[in-house]
Amino acid sequence: MSKTSTESVNTTTITSPSASTAPNNTATIFNPAKPAMAKERGLSDSSQPYHHKANHNQNRSIVQSSDAASTAATSTAPVSAAPKIGFVSLGCPKALVDSERIITELSRDGYQVASDYDGADLVVVNTCGFIESAVQESLDAIGEAISKNGKVIVTGCLGKEAEKIREMHPAVLAVTGAHAYDEVITAVAQHVPRPNRNMDTNYDPKIDLINEAGIKLTPSHYAYLKISEGCNHRCTFCIIPSLRGDLVSRPIDNVMNEAMALKKAGVKELLIISQDTSAYGLDLKYKTSFWNGMPLKSKFYDLCQALNDLGIWVRLHYVYPYPHVDKVVELMGEKKLLPYLDIPFQHASHSILKAMKRPAHSENTLARIKAWREICPDIVIRSTFVVGFPGETEEDFQCLLDWLVEARLDRVGAFTYSEVEGAVANDLPNHVPEDVKQSRYERLMALQQEISAQKLQEKVGKTLMVLVDEIDSDENIAICRSYADAPEIDGHVYVDEITDQVKVGQFLTVTIDDASEYDLFASYQGEH
Repeated sequence: MSKTSTESVNTTTITSPSASTAPNNTATIFNPAKPAMAKERGLSDSSQPYHHKANHNQNRSIVQSSDAASTAATSTAPVSAAPKIGFVSLGCPKALVDSERIITELSRDGYQVASDYDGADLVVVNTCGFIESAVQESLDAIGEAISKNGKVIVTGCLGKEAEKIREMHPAVLAVTGAHAYDEVITAVAQHVPRPNRNMDTNYDPKIDLINEAGIKLTPSHYAYLKISEGCNHRCTFCIIPSLRGDLVSRPIDNVMNEAMALKKAGVKELLIISQDTSAYGLDLKYKTSFWNGMPLKSKFYDLCQALNDLGIWVRLHYVYPYPHVDKVVELMGEKKLLPYLDIPFQHASHSILKAMKRPAHSENTLARIKAWREICPDIVIRSTFVVGFPGETEEDFQCLLDWLVEARLDRVGAFTYSEVEGAVANDLPNHVPEDVKQSRYERLMALQQEISAQKLQEKVGKTLMVLVDEIDSDENIAICRSYADAPEIDGHVYVDEITDQVKVGQFLTVTIDDASEYDLFASYQGEH
Protein backbone atom coordinates (compact mmCIF):
# COMPACT_ATOMS: atom_id res chain seq x y z
CA MET A 1 0.00 0.00 0.00
CA SER A 2 1.34 3.44 -0.89
CA LYS A 3 2.17 5.69 2.03
CA THR A 4 1.04 8.72 0.06
CA SER A 5 -2.54 7.48 0.17
CA THR A 6 -2.87 9.12 3.58
CA GLU A 7 -2.90 12.51 1.87
CA SER A 8 -6.56 12.05 0.97
CA VAL A 9 -7.74 11.76 4.56
CA ASN A 10 -9.54 14.76 6.03
CA THR A 11 -8.58 16.35 9.32
CA THR A 12 -12.04 16.05 10.84
CA THR A 13 -14.84 13.78 9.75
CA ILE A 14 -18.33 13.71 11.20
CA THR A 15 -20.04 10.45 10.41
CA SER A 16 -23.65 9.50 10.94
CA PRO A 17 -24.07 5.73 10.72
CA SER A 18 -27.35 4.29 9.63
CA ALA A 19 -29.99 3.41 12.17
CA SER A 20 -29.27 -0.27 11.65
CA THR A 21 -25.64 0.04 12.73
CA ALA A 22 -25.63 2.90 15.25
CA PRO A 23 -26.53 2.07 18.85
CA ASN A 24 -28.88 4.51 20.53
CA ASN A 25 -27.40 7.35 22.56
CA THR A 26 -23.83 6.92 21.35
CA ALA A 27 -22.32 9.85 19.49
CA THR A 28 -20.43 9.56 16.24
CA ILE A 29 -17.97 12.44 16.36
CA PHE A 30 -14.52 11.54 15.15
CA ASN A 31 -11.62 13.97 15.13
CA PRO A 32 -8.45 12.03 14.27
CA ALA A 33 -4.94 13.41 14.31
CA LYS A 34 -4.28 14.78 10.85
CA PRO A 35 -2.50 12.04 8.90
CA ALA A 36 -2.46 14.07 5.71
CA MET A 37 0.30 16.41 6.82
CA ALA A 38 3.59 14.79 5.88
CA LYS A 39 5.59 17.09 8.09
CA GLU A 40 3.50 16.25 11.13
CA ARG A 41 3.79 12.53 10.50
CA GLY A 42 7.44 12.74 9.56
CA LEU A 43 6.80 10.99 6.23
CA SER A 44 8.95 13.35 4.20
CA ASP A 45 10.84 15.62 6.58
CA SER A 46 12.58 13.86 9.44
CA SER A 47 13.88 17.18 10.74
CA GLN A 48 10.34 17.99 11.88
CA PRO A 49 9.40 15.13 14.22
CA TYR A 50 5.69 14.69 14.77
CA HIS A 51 4.56 15.43 18.31
CA HIS A 52 2.05 12.84 19.47
CA LYS A 53 -0.42 14.70 21.64
CA ALA A 54 1.11 14.88 25.10
CA ASN A 55 -2.03 16.03 26.88
CA HIS A 56 -4.50 13.74 25.13
CA ASN A 57 -6.82 16.62 24.34
CA GLN A 58 -10.34 15.68 23.25
CA ASN A 59 -11.72 19.09 22.24
CA ARG A 60 -15.24 19.20 20.81
CA SER A 61 -16.63 22.29 19.08
CA ILE A 62 -20.23 23.47 19.32
CA VAL A 63 -20.96 21.82 15.94
CA GLN A 64 -19.39 18.51 16.94
CA SER A 65 -21.20 18.43 20.28
CA SER A 66 -24.51 19.09 18.55
CA ASP A 67 -23.98 16.39 15.93
CA ALA A 68 -23.10 13.91 18.65
CA ALA A 69 -26.10 14.68 20.79
CA SER A 70 -28.59 14.69 17.92
CA THR A 71 -27.30 11.39 16.56
CA ALA A 72 -27.52 9.99 20.07
CA ALA A 73 -31.29 10.25 20.02
CA THR A 74 -31.95 13.13 22.36
CA SER A 75 -35.27 13.02 20.63
CA THR A 76 -36.32 11.05 17.57
CA ALA A 77 -39.68 12.78 17.82
CA PRO A 78 -38.83 16.51 17.65
CA VAL A 79 -39.63 18.70 20.62
CA SER A 80 -40.63 21.84 18.83
CA ALA A 81 -40.63 24.14 21.85
CA ALA A 82 -37.45 22.81 23.48
CA PRO A 83 -34.79 25.44 24.20
CA LYS A 84 -31.39 24.74 22.69
CA ILE A 85 -28.09 24.71 24.57
CA GLY A 86 -24.76 25.03 22.77
CA PHE A 87 -21.78 23.14 24.15
CA VAL A 88 -18.03 23.59 23.72
CA SER A 89 -15.83 20.97 25.42
CA LEU A 90 -12.09 21.47 25.88
CA GLY A 91 -9.37 19.41 27.52
CA CYS A 92 -8.62 15.78 28.29
CA PRO A 93 -10.87 12.70 28.14
CA LYS A 94 -11.82 13.20 31.80
CA ALA A 95 -13.29 16.59 30.89
CA LEU A 96 -14.97 15.04 27.85
CA VAL A 97 -16.74 12.56 30.14
CA ASP A 98 -17.93 15.49 32.27
CA SER A 99 -19.35 17.10 29.12
CA GLU A 100 -21.08 13.87 28.15
CA ARG A 101 -22.75 13.65 31.55
CA ILE A 102 -23.95 17.25 31.49
CA ILE A 103 -25.34 16.92 27.96
CA THR A 104 -27.07 13.67 28.95
CA GLU A 105 -28.74 15.32 31.95
CA LEU A 106 -29.79 18.37 29.95
CA SER A 107 -31.26 16.08 27.29
CA ARG A 108 -33.18 14.14 29.93
CA ASP A 109 -34.59 17.47 31.10
CA GLY A 110 -35.90 18.11 27.58
CA TYR A 111 -33.29 20.53 26.24
CA GLN A 112 -31.90 20.14 22.74
CA VAL A 113 -28.27 20.75 21.75
CA ALA A 114 -27.66 23.63 19.37
CA SER A 115 -25.55 23.22 16.24
CA ASP A 116 -24.28 26.80 16.18
CA TYR A 117 -24.03 29.89 18.34
CA ASP A 118 -26.91 31.68 16.61
CA GLY A 119 -29.32 28.83 17.25
CA ALA A 120 -28.46 28.48 20.95
CA ASP A 121 -30.48 29.97 23.78
CA LEU A 122 -27.35 29.62 25.94
CA VAL A 123 -23.83 28.21 25.56
CA VAL A 124 -21.89 26.08 28.08
CA VAL A 125 -18.09 26.15 27.79
CA ASN A 126 -16.29 23.30 29.56
CA THR A 127 -12.75 24.58 30.12
CA CYS A 128 -9.26 23.18 30.70
CA GLY A 129 -6.70 24.72 33.05
CA PHE A 130 -3.85 22.20 33.00
CA ILE A 131 -1.16 24.33 31.33
CA GLU A 132 -1.02 27.99 30.30
CA SER A 133 -1.72 27.31 26.63
CA ALA A 134 -4.88 25.41 27.67
CA VAL A 135 -5.91 28.28 29.95
CA GLN A 136 -5.54 30.75 27.07
CA GLU A 137 -7.46 28.44 24.73
CA SER A 138 -10.28 28.25 27.27
CA LEU A 139 -10.40 32.02 27.78
CA ASP A 140 -10.48 32.52 24.01
CA ALA A 141 -13.33 29.99 23.69
CA ILE A 142 -15.31 31.83 26.37
CA GLY A 143 -14.74 35.13 24.56
CA GLU A 144 -15.86 33.65 21.25
CA ALA A 145 -19.03 32.24 22.81
CA ILE A 146 -19.87 35.60 24.40
CA SER A 147 -19.26 37.54 21.20
CA LYS A 148 -21.30 35.12 19.06
CA ASN A 149 -24.10 34.32 21.49
CA GLY A 150 -23.99 36.49 24.62
CA LYS A 151 -25.38 34.01 27.17
CA VAL A 152 -22.54 31.84 28.50
CA ILE A 153 -22.02 29.52 31.46
CA VAL A 154 -18.46 28.38 32.23
CA THR A 155 -17.57 25.07 33.87
CA GLY A 156 -14.54 22.78 34.07
CA CYS A 157 -11.05 23.01 35.52
CA LEU A 158 -10.54 26.70 34.78
CA GLY A 159 -13.69 27.38 36.80
CA LYS A 160 -11.41 27.33 39.83
CA GLU A 161 -10.18 30.71 38.60
CA ALA A 162 -13.61 32.36 38.63
CA GLU A 163 -12.19 35.81 39.36
CA LYS A 164 -9.81 35.62 36.40
CA ILE A 165 -12.67 34.53 34.13
CA ARG A 166 -15.02 37.27 35.32
CA GLU A 167 -12.30 39.91 35.12
CA MET A 168 -11.65 39.08 31.47
CA HIS A 169 -15.26 38.18 30.59
CA PRO A 170 -17.63 39.96 33.00
CA ALA A 171 -20.65 38.99 30.88
CA VAL A 172 -20.54 35.29 31.85
CA LEU A 173 -23.73 34.22 33.61
CA ALA A 174 -22.22 31.63 35.96
CA VAL A 175 -18.90 29.91 36.68
CA THR A 176 -18.60 26.42 38.19
CA GLY A 177 -15.65 24.12 38.82
CA ALA A 178 -14.74 20.70 37.45
CA HIS A 179 -17.29 17.84 37.55
CA ALA A 180 -19.92 20.24 39.01
CA TYR A 181 -22.76 18.62 37.10
CA ASP A 182 -25.66 19.69 39.33
CA GLU A 183 -24.44 23.28 39.49
CA VAL A 184 -24.31 23.50 35.70
CA ILE A 185 -27.79 22.03 35.29
CA THR A 186 -29.15 24.45 37.92
CA ALA A 187 -27.47 27.43 36.26
CA VAL A 188 -28.84 26.48 32.84
CA ALA A 189 -32.36 26.14 34.25
CA GLN A 190 -32.05 29.49 35.99
CA HIS A 191 -31.32 31.34 32.75
CA VAL A 192 -33.22 29.09 30.32
CA PRO A 193 -36.17 27.45 32.10
CA ARG A 194 -36.73 23.75 31.59
CA PRO A 195 -39.27 22.98 28.85
CA ASN A 196 -42.70 21.69 29.83
CA ARG A 197 -42.66 18.52 27.76
CA ASN A 198 -46.22 17.64 28.77
CA MET A 199 -47.36 20.58 26.66
CA ASP A 200 -45.66 19.26 23.52
CA THR A 201 -47.87 16.98 21.42
CA ASN A 202 -44.83 15.51 19.64
CA TYR A 203 -43.28 14.19 22.86
CA ASP A 204 -43.42 10.41 23.26
CA PRO A 205 -41.67 9.24 26.45
CA LYS A 206 -41.36 5.68 25.09
CA ILE A 207 -39.24 6.95 22.21
CA ASP A 208 -37.52 9.78 24.01
CA LEU A 209 -35.79 7.87 26.80
CA ILE A 210 -31.98 7.92 26.99
CA ASN A 211 -30.41 4.59 27.87
CA GLU A 212 -28.04 3.93 30.76
CA ALA A 213 -24.96 4.53 28.63
CA GLY A 214 -25.92 8.19 28.25
CA ILE A 215 -24.89 10.45 25.38
CA LYS A 216 -21.31 10.06 24.20
CA LEU A 217 -19.15 12.54 22.32
CA THR A 218 -17.03 9.73 20.88
CA PRO A 219 -17.71 7.45 17.91
CA SER A 220 -20.30 4.73 18.45
CA HIS A 221 -17.72 1.96 18.77
CA TYR A 222 -15.56 3.29 21.61
CA ALA A 223 -16.12 5.23 24.82
CA TYR A 224 -14.23 6.62 27.78
CA LEU A 225 -15.05 5.13 31.17
CA LYS A 226 -13.97 7.32 34.09
CA ILE A 227 -13.39 5.23 37.22
CA SER A 228 -12.31 7.93 39.66
CA GLU A 229 -11.89 11.66 40.08
CA GLY A 230 -9.08 13.69 41.61
CA CYS A 231 -5.56 12.75 42.67
CA ASN A 232 -3.64 12.22 45.93
CA HIS A 233 -0.25 13.12 44.45
CA ARG A 234 1.29 16.56 44.71
CA CYS A 235 3.55 16.77 41.68
CA THR A 236 5.22 20.18 41.67
CA PHE A 237 4.34 21.01 38.05
CA CYS A 238 0.66 20.01 38.33
CA ILE A 239 -2.39 21.78 39.79
CA ILE A 240 -4.92 19.01 39.13
CA PRO A 241 -5.52 18.29 42.87
CA SER A 242 -6.42 21.94 43.41
CA LEU A 243 -8.78 21.80 40.42
CA ARG A 244 -10.36 18.37 40.93
CA GLY A 245 -9.55 17.48 44.54
CA ASP A 246 -8.17 14.30 46.08
CA LEU A 247 -8.86 10.79 44.80
CA VAL A 248 -12.54 9.82 44.83
CA SER A 249 -13.17 6.37 43.32
CA ARG A 250 -16.51 5.18 41.99
CA PRO A 251 -17.74 1.96 43.65
CA ILE A 252 -16.99 -0.99 41.39
CA ASP A 253 -20.64 -1.94 40.88
CA ASN A 254 -21.30 1.60 39.62
CA VAL A 255 -18.40 1.36 37.18
CA MET A 256 -19.43 -2.08 35.96
CA ASN A 257 -23.06 -1.02 35.44
CA GLU A 258 -21.90 1.74 33.11
CA ALA A 259 -19.46 -0.58 31.36
CA MET A 260 -22.21 -3.12 30.73
CA ALA A 261 -24.56 -0.41 29.47
CA LEU A 262 -21.91 0.77 27.03
CA LYS A 263 -21.35 -2.75 25.76
CA LYS A 264 -25.11 -3.19 25.25
CA ALA A 265 -25.12 0.10 23.33
CA GLY A 266 -22.65 -1.38 20.85
CA VAL A 267 -19.33 -0.09 22.19
CA LYS A 268 -16.41 -2.33 21.13
CA GLU A 269 -13.66 -0.63 23.12
CA LEU A 270 -13.56 0.90 26.61
CA LEU A 271 -10.83 3.40 27.43
CA ILE A 272 -10.33 3.44 31.19
CA ILE A 273 -9.40 6.89 32.49
CA SER A 274 -8.79 8.73 35.75
CA GLN A 275 -6.00 10.85 37.20
CA ASP A 276 -4.31 7.75 38.64
CA THR A 277 -5.91 4.56 37.37
CA SER A 278 -3.66 2.20 39.34
CA ALA A 279 -4.71 3.88 42.61
CA TYR A 280 -8.36 2.99 41.99
CA GLY A 281 -10.24 2.08 45.19
CA LEU A 282 -7.56 3.25 47.63
CA ASP A 283 -9.87 5.88 49.11
CA LEU A 284 -12.67 3.29 49.44
CA LYS A 285 -10.30 0.95 51.30
CA TYR A 286 -11.06 -1.50 48.48
CA LYS A 287 -14.67 -1.87 49.63
CA THR A 288 -16.52 -4.97 48.43
CA SER A 289 -19.70 -4.49 46.41
CA PHE A 290 -21.95 -6.94 44.61
CA TRP A 291 -22.37 -6.93 40.85
CA ASN A 292 -24.31 -9.59 38.93
CA GLY A 293 -24.65 -11.44 42.22
CA MET A 294 -20.88 -11.73 42.68
CA PRO A 295 -18.72 -9.93 45.30
CA LEU A 296 -16.15 -7.55 43.79
CA LYS A 297 -13.57 -5.36 45.48
CA SER A 298 -13.18 -1.78 44.33
CA LYS A 299 -9.56 -2.45 43.45
CA PHE A 300 -7.49 -1.98 40.29
CA TYR A 301 -6.77 -5.66 39.64
CA ASP A 302 -10.30 -6.80 40.45
CA LEU A 303 -11.75 -4.14 38.17
CA CYS A 304 -9.50 -5.24 35.31
CA GLN A 305 -10.60 -8.85 35.80
CA ALA A 306 -14.28 -7.88 35.77
CA LEU A 307 -13.92 -5.66 32.70
CA ASN A 308 -12.16 -8.46 30.86
CA ASP A 309 -15.21 -10.67 31.36
CA LEU A 310 -17.25 -8.27 29.19
CA GLY A 311 -15.48 -9.66 26.11
CA ILE A 312 -14.62 -6.30 24.51
CA TRP A 313 -11.39 -4.32 24.16
CA VAL A 314 -10.29 -2.68 27.43
CA ARG A 315 -7.48 -0.10 27.22
CA LEU A 316 -5.81 1.33 30.34
CA HIS A 317 -4.74 4.98 30.53
CA TYR A 318 -2.89 7.01 33.20
CA VAL A 319 -1.37 4.04 35.05
CA TYR A 320 1.54 4.63 37.42
CA PRO A 321 4.34 2.01 37.51
CA TYR A 322 3.57 0.60 40.95
CA PRO A 323 4.55 -3.02 41.74
CA HIS A 324 0.92 -4.18 41.84
CA VAL A 325 0.58 -3.32 38.14
CA ASP A 326 2.63 -6.48 37.47
CA LYS A 327 -0.44 -8.62 38.20
CA VAL A 328 -2.48 -6.69 35.66
CA VAL A 329 0.25 -7.24 33.07
CA GLU A 330 -0.18 -10.96 33.76
CA LEU A 331 -3.81 -10.60 32.65
CA MET A 332 -2.53 -8.99 29.45
CA GLY A 333 -0.13 -11.90 28.95
CA GLU A 334 -3.11 -14.24 29.23
CA LYS A 335 -4.89 -12.24 26.45
CA LYS A 336 -7.47 -10.98 28.96
CA LEU A 337 -6.83 -7.26 28.46
CA LEU A 338 -5.40 -5.24 25.60
CA PRO A 339 -1.62 -5.38 26.15
CA TYR A 340 -1.39 -1.59 26.28
CA LEU A 341 -0.31 0.68 29.13
CA ASP A 342 -0.36 4.47 29.10
CA ILE A 343 2.14 5.44 31.82
CA PRO A 344 3.14 9.11 32.37
CA PHE A 345 6.82 8.58 33.27
CA GLN A 346 7.53 12.33 32.72
CA HIS A 347 11.33 11.97 33.06
CA ALA A 348 14.15 9.52 33.79
CA SER A 349 16.64 11.57 35.83
CA HIS A 350 16.20 10.74 39.53
CA SER A 351 17.05 14.31 40.54
CA ILE A 352 14.38 15.75 38.21
CA LEU A 353 11.78 13.16 39.22
CA LYS A 354 12.47 13.99 42.86
CA ALA A 355 12.08 17.71 42.14
CA MET A 356 8.82 16.91 40.38
CA LYS A 357 7.72 14.86 43.42
CA ARG A 358 6.62 12.11 41.10
CA PRO A 359 5.14 8.96 42.66
CA ALA A 360 7.40 5.92 42.31
CA HIS A 361 10.30 8.22 41.44
CA SER A 362 12.73 5.87 43.14
CA GLU A 363 11.49 2.81 41.22
CA ASN A 364 13.78 1.15 38.70
CA THR A 365 11.38 1.64 35.81
CA LEU A 366 13.67 0.06 33.21
CA ALA A 367 13.75 -3.15 35.25
CA ARG A 368 9.96 -3.04 35.58
CA ILE A 369 9.48 -2.53 31.84
CA LYS A 370 11.82 -5.46 31.14
CA ALA A 371 9.83 -7.65 33.56
CA TRP A 372 6.55 -6.64 31.91
CA ARG A 373 7.90 -7.61 28.49
CA GLU A 374 8.94 -10.99 29.83
CA ILE A 375 5.40 -11.51 31.19
CA CYS A 376 3.71 -10.13 28.05
CA PRO A 377 6.01 -9.88 25.01
CA ASP A 378 3.38 -8.02 22.96
CA ILE A 379 2.87 -5.23 25.50
CA VAL A 380 2.78 -1.69 24.10
CA ILE A 381 3.80 1.20 26.34
CA ARG A 382 3.05 4.85 25.64
CA SER A 383 4.21 7.73 27.80
CA THR A 384 4.66 11.48 28.02
CA PHE A 385 7.71 13.46 29.11
CA VAL A 386 8.43 17.01 30.23
CA VAL A 387 11.64 18.60 28.97
CA GLY A 388 13.18 21.76 30.35
CA PHE A 389 11.87 21.34 33.91
CA PRO A 390 13.49 23.85 36.31
CA GLY A 391 16.95 22.66 37.23
CA GLU A 392 17.22 20.21 34.32
CA THR A 393 20.86 20.08 33.27
CA GLU A 394 22.28 18.73 30.03
CA GLU A 395 23.32 15.68 32.06
CA ASP A 396 19.74 15.18 33.26
CA PHE A 397 18.44 15.47 29.72
CA GLN A 398 21.05 13.05 28.38
CA CYS A 399 19.94 10.63 31.10
CA LEU A 400 16.42 10.84 29.63
CA LEU A 401 17.68 10.19 26.09
CA ASP A 402 19.75 7.22 27.25
CA TRP A 403 16.71 5.89 29.12
CA LEU A 404 14.56 6.14 25.99
CA VAL A 405 17.14 4.23 23.94
CA GLU A 406 17.07 1.41 26.46
CA ALA A 407 13.32 1.51 27.18
CA ARG A 408 12.30 1.56 23.50
CA LEU A 409 8.79 2.78 24.25
CA ASP A 410 6.23 2.33 21.50
CA ARG A 411 4.49 5.70 21.71
CA VAL A 412 5.89 8.92 23.17
CA GLY A 413 4.52 12.43 23.56
CA ALA A 414 6.48 15.33 24.99
CA PHE A 415 6.06 18.95 25.87
CA THR A 416 8.32 21.70 27.09
CA TYR A 417 7.84 22.83 30.68
CA SER A 418 5.76 25.95 31.11
CA GLU A 419 4.73 27.70 34.28
CA VAL A 420 1.20 27.04 35.49
CA GLU A 421 -0.33 29.52 37.91
CA GLY A 422 -0.38 27.94 41.35
CA ALA A 423 2.22 25.23 40.63
CA VAL A 424 4.99 24.78 43.19
CA ALA A 425 7.58 24.29 40.44
CA ASN A 426 7.27 27.96 39.51
CA ASP A 427 9.36 28.83 42.58
CA LEU A 428 12.14 26.32 41.87
CA PRO A 429 15.55 27.76 40.92
CA ASN A 430 17.47 27.47 37.65
CA HIS A 431 14.71 27.73 35.08
CA VAL A 432 15.75 26.53 31.63
CA PRO A 433 15.84 29.10 28.76
CA GLU A 434 13.10 28.70 26.16
CA ASP A 435 15.49 28.06 23.28
CA VAL A 436 17.17 25.26 25.26
CA LYS A 437 13.78 23.71 26.07
CA GLN A 438 12.79 23.72 22.41
CA SER A 439 16.11 22.26 21.32
CA ARG A 440 15.79 19.44 23.83
CA TYR A 441 12.23 18.76 22.79
CA GLU A 442 13.26 18.44 19.15
CA ARG A 443 16.18 16.15 20.04
CA LEU A 444 13.93 13.90 22.12
CA MET A 445 11.25 13.62 19.45
CA ALA A 446 13.81 12.97 16.70
CA LEU A 447 15.26 10.12 18.75
CA GLN A 448 11.84 8.68 19.50
CA GLN A 449 10.88 8.92 15.84
CA GLU A 450 13.77 6.59 15.03
CA ILE A 451 12.74 4.18 17.78
CA SER A 452 9.12 4.21 16.65
CA ALA A 453 10.09 3.57 13.03
CA GLN A 454 12.24 0.59 14.06
CA LYS A 455 9.50 -0.90 16.23
CA LEU A 456 6.84 -0.54 13.55
CA GLN A 457 9.10 -2.12 10.92
CA GLU A 458 9.17 -5.20 13.15
CA LYS A 459 5.42 -5.57 12.53
CA VAL A 460 5.74 -5.82 8.74
CA GLY A 461 4.56 -9.23 7.58
CA LYS A 462 2.48 -9.88 10.67
CA THR A 463 -1.28 -10.48 10.75
CA LEU A 464 -3.24 -8.23 13.13
CA MET A 465 -6.81 -7.60 14.19
CA VAL A 466 -7.77 -3.94 13.79
CA LEU A 467 -10.81 -1.82 14.61
CA VAL A 468 -12.22 0.44 11.89
CA ASP A 469 -12.46 4.10 12.93
CA GLU A 470 -13.20 5.71 9.58
CA ILE A 471 -13.61 4.85 5.90
CA ASP A 472 -12.22 6.87 3.01
CA SER A 473 -14.60 5.82 0.23
CA ASP A 474 -12.75 7.79 -2.46
CA GLU A 475 -9.51 5.90 -1.86
CA ASN A 476 -11.19 2.64 -0.78
CA ILE A 477 -9.22 2.73 2.48
CA ALA A 478 -10.22 1.85 6.03
CA ILE A 479 -8.51 3.94 8.70
CA CYS A 480 -8.10 1.60 11.64
CA ARG A 481 -6.35 1.03 14.95
CA SER A 482 -4.66 -2.04 16.33
CA TYR A 483 -4.36 -2.95 20.01
CA ALA A 484 -1.25 -0.73 20.00
CA ASP A 485 -3.13 2.46 19.10
CA ALA A 486 -5.31 4.60 21.34
CA PRO A 487 -7.71 6.93 19.50
CA GLU A 488 -6.62 10.46 18.66
CA ILE A 489 -3.14 10.20 20.21
CA ASP A 490 -1.42 7.20 18.60
CA GLY A 491 -0.95 6.02 15.04
CA HIS A 492 -3.25 4.35 12.53
CA VAL A 493 -3.37 1.24 10.40
CA TYR A 494 -4.37 2.13 6.84
CA VAL A 495 -6.03 -0.83 5.11
CA ASP A 496 -6.50 -0.76 1.34
CA GLU A 497 -8.74 -2.60 -1.14
CA ILE A 498 -11.57 -3.05 1.34
CA THR A 499 -15.01 -4.31 0.31
CA ASP A 500 -18.34 -2.51 0.56
CA GLN A 501 -19.18 -4.69 3.56
CA VAL A 502 -16.52 -3.03 5.73
CA LYS A 503 -18.12 -0.59 8.17
CA VAL A 504 -16.96 1.72 10.95
CA GLY A 505 -16.79 -0.17 14.24
CA GLN A 506 -15.97 -3.55 12.68
CA PHE A 507 -12.95 -5.69 13.48
CA LEU A 508 -10.85 -6.70 10.47
CA THR A 509 -8.02 -9.15 9.93
CA VAL A 510 -5.14 -7.52 8.03
CA THR A 511 -1.57 -8.24 6.99
CA ILE A 512 0.98 -5.47 7.56
CA ASP A 513 2.77 -4.59 4.30
CA ASP A 514 4.71 -1.46 5.23
CA ALA A 515 5.37 1.05 8.01
CA SER A 516 6.25 4.70 8.42
CA GLU A 517 7.54 6.38 11.56
CA TYR A 518 4.12 6.29 13.23
CA ASP A 519 1.64 4.38 11.06
CA LEU A 520 1.17 0.94 9.51
CA PHE A 521 -0.09 0.09 6.01
CA ALA A 522 -1.93 -3.18 5.49
CA SER A 523 -3.82 -5.45 3.12
CA TYR A 524 -7.38 -6.49 3.91
CA GLN A 525 -7.81 -10.19 4.66
CA GLY A 526 -11.43 -10.21 5.84
CA GLU A 527 -13.71 -9.52 8.77
CA HIS A 528 -12.56 -10.87 12.10
